[in-house]
Amino acid sequence: MRLDQIITRNRVVELSSLDLEGALRELLAVSVSKFPDLKPEPLLRGILARESTMTTYLGLGVSLPHVRVKMKRRYILAIGRSRLGLRHDGAREEDRIRIVVMLIAGETARDYLQVLASLARLLKEPDLVQSLSAAPDLASIYDRFVGGLGGLRPVQAQQNRVNQLMLREAERVARGAGCGALMVFGDTFVGGIEPAGWTTRFKTIFVTRNPIEPPGEEDSKRVIETIQVRSFSRQRLAQLRSALLVALTREIITFRDRVCCIGGMTGSNQFDTLVVVDVEREFQSLLTEHDDLLPDDVKPEVLERVMAVATELAVEGREGRPVGCLFVVGDTAKVEELTKPLVLNPFFGYKEEDRNILNPFMDETIKEFSSIDGAFIIRGDGVVESAGSLLQATDIKHVLPSGLGSRHAAAAAISVATDAIALVVSSSTGQVTLFRSGVMLPLTEKRMSVCG
Repeated sequence: MRLDQIITRNRVVELSSLDLEGALRELLAVSVSKFPDLKPEPLLRGILARESTMTTYLGLGVSLPHVRVKMKRRYILAIGRSRLGLRHDGAREEDRIRIVVMLIAGETARDYLQVLASLARLLKEPDLVQSLSAAPDLASIYDRFVGGLGGLRPVQAQQNRVNQLMLREAERVARGAGCGALMVFGDTFVGGIEPAGWTTRFKTIFVTRNPIEPPGEEDSKRVIETIQVRSFSRQRLAQLRSALLVALTREIITFRDRVCCIGGMTGSNQFDTLVVVDVEREFQSLLTEHDDLLPDDVKPEVLERVMAVATELAVEGREGRPVGCLFVVGDTAKVEELTKPLVLNPFFGYKEEDRNILNPFMDETIKEFSSIDGAFIIRGDGVVESAGSLLQATDIKHVLPSGLGSRHAAAAAISVATDAIALVVSSSTGQVTLFRSGVMLPLTEKRMSVCG
């Protein structure tokens, strides 16, 4: 579904309250007045109950309170701006909430966590948050928010002759080389490329670090796919391997495909690189007897989210220090037979929805617990079962390259003993490595630095 379809102009308000509870009352007043099946007080209690167990503060002066209820509609979204700032628990004066985005979701909305994650990623963009806070009136807030949902206004690739030529030649090369898809790296352009303006009939995959709204039923027949992969490098096509991996797990492409890739330096506004990738050769080390890169019980979006969190940890660390950690995804029942706890499980007793890695409010929790020795055990549907787990599987068949330690050995062994994928973040090099059936695939460069 399109996220801009769940917000209307009359659900954008200037907040007069000085605390979050009062602000929620104001937002509920404009959100549910036309829906007789929804009552403000029960909704308020539900939102505040969630707030008491896990804060919905995102940083940058933004809060994203949310609740799931039984209702006919899939979603209701409302936005409030506070010029004075709202008080919230444990906040410093400079951390007062300026923007409140309230999401009410129906119990039958299957893409709830994906929608929540898309909104959270969007509201972590400093430029957008600043523009919402500084907007002169409510109409401007609405326009800027809807514009953000549609993506930052891009520099269109068709604006100069070199880019036009590169695009035409990319399609010709793709057809001539028998490629199954054309992969376009949108971060070449400031704000990316707007997929809606793309007219080619060739299957096209847009790769970007910008937030992407989850696909809806109306997009199922489009020849355009979008993949969000965050890059911390300004190198050309730095996201290539991770993007191909995501495309494989989503079954957008196959191991036997060729993909024509076009891009340039991040933010350069200029295509300057054209590469044809033979997927089978690129991932030859991972090919075993079957094309079983993704375990049967692992959802593609779960692996994508784990990869994203691992990459962020590799670059950002915690409190300025590098952090090494290990994630095991899938085949949880068998994995748990080969593990034992090193510490009390910090995820025990929480609702599955609250400890699902697709929930954007889990990001900081995962990163905070990454300093605990041991592995994160994650189900294929994204639910985090435990942290601080010692892996006891052994693997005598595979020899790892020199320089890799016990964490990598444990990851390789558990991927052999079970039908799971393991991802390792190296504390010494910052490299993120994926293990499948004992075979390793580096996903990032050994040394990365945050750019821009």
